[in-house]
Amino acid sequence: MFIFSNLLIAVANILDIALTIYMWVIIIAALISWVSPDPYNPVVRFLRAVTEPVLRPIRRLIGFRTGLDFSPMVVILAILFVKYFLITSLIEFAYKLKRGGMV
Repeated sequence: MFIFSNLLIAVANILDIALTIYMWVIIIAALISWVSPDPYNPVVRFLRAVTEPVLRPIRRLIGFRTGLDFSPMVVILAILFVKYFLITSLIEFAYKLKRGGMV
């Protein structure tokens, strides 16, 4: 059972790192959008290609009623929820499995 628990811990840690990196990509994309960047810049194109598939549905859902784009904040809060609730729970479950307890 310790092999499965080590696998769960590894997967949870990799997900944690990936979500942290994606959160920073969203923050950087939001900051760059404030300065009207060149749309042909490869960095700007990469940031838009990576963040738009996640941000676009949220923009449609909450809209631009106030003129401010709150979609990056919603995505960041969702990422933090996944990190602090789901990934932490997965790691704790894996450590319980490692100790021999099933629950």
